[in-house]
Amino acid sequence: MKDPMNLIKKALTRGQLTLSEYDSKRFLSHFGIPVCREAIALDADSAAKKAAKIGFPVVLKASGANLTHKTEAGGVVLNLRSEKEVKKESQRLLRIEGCETLLVQEMVEGNRELVCGLTRNSQFGPCVMFGLGGVLTEVVEDVVFRIAPLTPWDAKEMVQEIRSRKILDPFRGEPAVNLEELFKTLVALGEIGLQYEDVVGVDINPLKIRRNGKPVSVDVLVVLKSSGTINH
Repeated sequence: MKDPMNLIKKALTRGQLTLSEYDSKRFLSHFGIPVCREAIALDADSAAKKAAKIGFPVVLKASGANLTHKTEAGGVVLNLRSEKEVKKESQRLLRIEGCETLLVQEMVEGNRELVCGLTRNSQFGPCVMFGLGGVLTEVVEDVVFRIAPLTPWDAKEMVQEIRSRKILDPFRGEPAVNLEELFKTLVALGEIGLQYEDVVGVDINPLKIRRNGKPVSVDVLVVLKSSGTINH
C-alpha cells in the first residue's frame, strides 16, 4: 500500500464512519504497527481455503462497513481447526445482518492482552492511550494517556505507569514483552494522530503478546470524522 490515505478517502466517499477491520490493519501496518496474518473471503469455500493457507487453528469474523460490534452480534468464532468447521461457521456468519465479507485470521497464542489507541481531546488534541487490555479493559480501567507527539522515552514512561506493569515481565512461562516493539507502536499512534486529521480514533484491543514476547494487533478499529470532509 503506497498511500494509506487512499483507504480513508474511499471510506469517507462511501460515508463510512470507520475503516473495516481489514482496512484498519492495513492502515496501521503502513506505520510499522504489527498486525496478525489474515485474509478476506467472500464465501464459505473461499474462507476454508484461506484458512488452510494461513494454518489452523484460525479465527473467523463477520465483516462489514457498518458491522463494528462483531462480538455482540455473534460474529466472532475462535479456534476453528478444520476446513469443515470454517465452512460451517462461514455460512452462519454470512447470515448476520450487515455482514458483507468474512475475515480469516491466524489464532494468536499468548496469555497476555494489552490495549492501546488514539483519541482526540478537544483541548489537547491527539492523545495516545495504553493499558491492560482484553475483557478487563473496562472492568479494571488500568490505562494511561500521553499527548502526541510521543518520543520513545514518553512511551517507556507510559508503560511503567500502569498498575499491572508486572504483566510485561516474564509471565506463565513466556518471556518478557518486547518493549522496543511496544514503544514503536505507541510512538506510531501519536504520529497517525498528528498526520491524519480525518482519523479521530484508533482502538487496538487486544494488542496480544505472542509466546515469544512480541506484540501483535489482533482486533483493530480506525474511527473517522463523521463529516466526511477530507483534511489531508
